[in-house]
Formats: sequence, C-alpha cells, structure tokens
Amino acid sequence: MDVLSLAENLKQEMRHSWLSNGRQESVAEHTWRMSLMAVLVQPYLDRKVNMEKLLKMVIIHDLIEAEAGDVPAFDAMNDTQIKREKEERELDAILSLKRRLPSELGVEIYELWMEFEGKETYTAKVANALDKLEVQLQHNEADIHTWLDIEKEMTFQMGKHVEFDSFLSKMKDQIEQDGEQKMLAAGVEYRK
Repeated sequence: MDVLSLAENLKQEMRHSWLSNGRQESVAEHTWRMSLMAVLVQPYLDRKVNMEKLLKMVIIHDLIEAEAGDVPAFDAMNDTQIKREKEERELDAILSLKRRLPSELGVEIYELWMEFEGKETYTAKVANALDKLEVQLQHNEADIHTWLDIEKEMTFQMGKHVEFDSFLSKMKDQIEQDGEQKMLAAGVEYRK
C-alpha cells in the first residue's frame, strides 16, 4: 500500500511535455501510453520479446520519479552537474523502493529498473526506444509554441535509440517526419 500511495505522485509529477489541449502531461500519462505502445508494437518487432517483462519494465521505468522528481532529458544532457545529481537521486529512489517492498518483489523491481537503465538487453532497448518515441510523439501532438529550441533538434536524434530494430526504426522515421512537417507548417526553423 505504501508503494501504491507513493505511485500516486506520478499523476501529479508534471513533465516538460504538453498535450494537444494545452495541458501539461504527467509522468503517469507518459507511462500509460508507453505501455500501450508496447502492446501495439510487440507483434512487429524483429525479435520475440517477453511481453510481461517488457510491460513491467515500462510501468516501473519512471516510478523512481515519484521520489526523485522528473528532470527533462535535455537538462541532464547539457549539464554534467544536473546529470550527476539526477543519477544520484534516482539511485537513492530505486534503493528506497527496493526496501519498501517485500524482498523478492523489491529485488525484481530493482533489477528491472537497472536493466532498463543499462540498455543492454533487447527488452531494455525496446523499452528505452518506446520511451524516446513516446516523448517525440507527444511533442508532435502539442502546440509548436511549447517546443524549446533544443526539442526541435531532438526531433532528429532518436535514431541511436532504435537502430537495433527495423520496425522501431520505421516508427521513428514516421514520428520524425511528422515532427518535421509540424515545424515546416509553422514556419519554424530547425537543424537536422
């Protein structure tokens, strides 16, 4: 019950993403659509993936933000101090979460999160790709005026996250093309 109550924070933790109606997106909403994406793309992936494990990984990947808070990727990318502090808070949060749960379950959640962060297994790569793709998909749906300059550049930086799978690469191409069309239609300058 303690962890379920903690998870409610994800409904209130806002991301630097906006919905098409102009409302800011919560972490929980991001996670929900990532979960749906996992269900919908799974049949088309190049390799068979353990769907239960993938969904667990997607669902818990941002759970640590209930304690650590959300830090936009572009903030951590461009500032080593912010990146280090983010990593420290997240590690503290996953260890706290591990302690709050019964031992076997705590270890499983901890290991799933660490695997996601490591991005080495096929399942973790798929989960991470979905994370990046969902973010850009949401940006594409939001008003162009909510985009920061760095987000315009990030529209074209998803390739390294999907290159391991042909279907996810095609999905990236479509999302990227949609982002480019949105910028062109708005007369927004961008760099590819």
